Amino acid sequence: MADANGDIARVLEATDIVRLIGEQLALKKKGAEMVGLCPFHSDRSPSMTVSARKQIYKCFSCGAGGDALAFMTEYHKMTFPEAMTFLADRAGIKLTPWKARGGFGGGSGGEFVEHDAGVSREQLAGANRAAGEFFRTILRHPEHGAAAREVIERRGVSAAMVERFGLGAAPDRWDGLLQVVERKGLARGDFAGAGLLKSRESGGFYDGFRHRLMFPIVDTTGRVVAFGARRLRDSDEPKYLNSSESALFIKGKTLYALPQAAEAIKATRTAVVVEGYMDAIACHQAGVCNVVATLGTALTVEGARLLGRLLGPSGAGGGAGGGASAGEGRIVLLFDGDAAGQRAAERAIEVLFDSPLDVRIATLAGLTDAKDPDELLKREGGAAVLAQVIERSVEALEYRFARLSQSLRNLGGQARGRAIEEELERLAGLGLARMKPVSQQMAVQRIAQIAGVNEVVVRQAIARAAAQRRGFGERDNDGRGEVGVEGGGPTGAVALVPTGAAEHALCLLVAETQLVEELNDAQWAELAPERFAPGGFRRIAEVLVEARRGAGRGAGRGAGDGAGHGAVEGGRALSRASLMAELEYGEMPLRVSAMCSAVERQYGDDLARSRAGLQDLLIRAEVEWLLRAARETTDPGERLELYKRAKGRRGG
Repeated sequence: MADANGDIARVLEATDIVRLIGEQLALKKKGAEMVGLCPFHSDRSPSMTVSARKQIYKCFSCGAGGDALAFMTEYHKMTFPEAMTFLADRAGIKLTPWKARGGFGGGSGGEFVEHDAGVSREQLAGANRAAGEFFRTILRHPEHGAAAREVIERRGVSAAMVERFGLGAAPDRWDGLLQVVERKGLARGDFAGAGLLKSRESGGFYDGFRHRLMFPIVDTTGRVVAFGARRLRDSDEPKYLNSSESALFIKGKTLYALPQAAEAIKATRTAVVVEGYMDAIACHQAGVCNVVATLGTALTVEGARLLGRLLGPSGAGGGAGGGASAGEGRIVLLFDGDAAGQRAAERAIEVLFDSPLDVRIATLAGLTDAKDPDELLKREGGAAVLAQVIERSVEALEYRFARLSQSLRNLGGQARGRAIEEELERLAGLGLARMKPVSQQMAVQRIAQIAGVNEVVVRQAIARAAAQRRGFGERDNDGRGEVGVEGGGPTGAVALVPTGAAEHALCLLVAETQLVEELNDAQWAELAPERFAPGGFRRIAEVLVEARRGAGRGAGRGAGDGAGHGAVEGGRALSRASLMAELEYGEMPLRVSAMCSAVERQYGDDLARSRAGLQDLLIRAEVEWLLRAARETTDPGERLELYKRAKGRRGG
């Protein structure tokens, strides 16, 4: 058994899945459970349930589900050992060293091994962590950190913000980090894979970042996945430099300051997106903590989804043009007032046009002459002005239409017509025909008003543009949706679908571990492993029978409680976590989390209902077994007796 030392069970026992997932997604209480938007498909209304009692999650729309380890591997794309290490560190658990054999990572026949070729994500994270410590040390160095400290002081960044965001400095030399790597005997290939070291054509390495103020880029699990770097010498180009993309870091799927902003975003139901690291830090320093920054690009669909999961479900408006109701979550894109900021706004609107999120645009122009939030917040009363800017944000589509109206003012009739046709083609390509009816109607009315034509003309133009794009092979689904993941657990785990009453009873016992000790010997006889065909359900029966025996030997040393903790055998608890560890991560990995979710959907979080349901299933299981035995026997008398017994158990 892969969990012979109990590490998996201990990690699962120590992890509160509601808290874990709640750090990444906005969850709301619904009955005894928590619900939220499923991150594994384009969810527009909460379809994922997270059970505190059963410590599992399940989306009844796309089928994704599993335990805390499954969530880490699927949502954060961690390998199994990475997920184990992360959750163990989080819980303060020391893991037993694992042998490097094939298994869950995609090998054959054993335990944990990284499945990707080259440098693993875990090795990249280790290199980034070490580099972050080095850069922070350099920032404090009297000589090598002086230039970076001068910029920090000049820009008014407080010591608290330096600490909160882990700012550092790269020294003005070619081998500062390289010397540390070599002196400590670290793997240079790991640092090269993270872009922290570069290869020389003549052989060897040199530092990838030199003489720069360093901004660690941290993902939602707290790992440093990359760095942003600002020049300290005006002659150095470019002004800002990011780590190259890697297996750990994809620029469009990462937002700066998201871990620091997550709680404020959930509390305010508003996420403000700015363009630069310094802008984000200045906002947090001013007490506006629901602010993140893009990494030199427009906000992407993936970035918006990260924010949307913290905000919770959107309202009925839908899309970049849908109106927000009171209390609804919103994303405010805050751009500089110059031409570059306006172009960035246009790009963001196009990227997020078909998003279900309430996306709004805010610009500094009109309320201040400050070029960016950082400059504004250094002025007296700057925070109040920024609050006004955010409050006066306009719906993204309305912002686009206002820009269109302004561009048409000085055009003649023919040029005006061409401009309108071109805009309709762009909007059709962005998904206008797929918008919800109310939002689409609002958009059509606004375009007709701007163009000075009948709404029918606008709809005909949209239909022509959409048909033309389909003629070029464009599908209605533009490929931006995410694919749901069926089940959770390790690679190669078998998904089980119960058919008979006995199989359903096994599912219910795994889901409600308290019931394991409540059955008597006669009832357990109906679930004897030999009554099941070889395979997954027989394995579940074997594990449950052994668990019951262990609980019996440990009787009196620990009674089951409401969380599913039961008696102890040899220091190991009869609990949901230990059962799940043995079933999902054992020699025959089984996706039992999905089965438990199906049980919960049927019985809810009502233990009394589950107990009554189990009793009914056991009676039905006995009847099914008697009828099967009657069909298989060749003795007429025995067959008649079996039929009579089955009829009696069914109550006539």
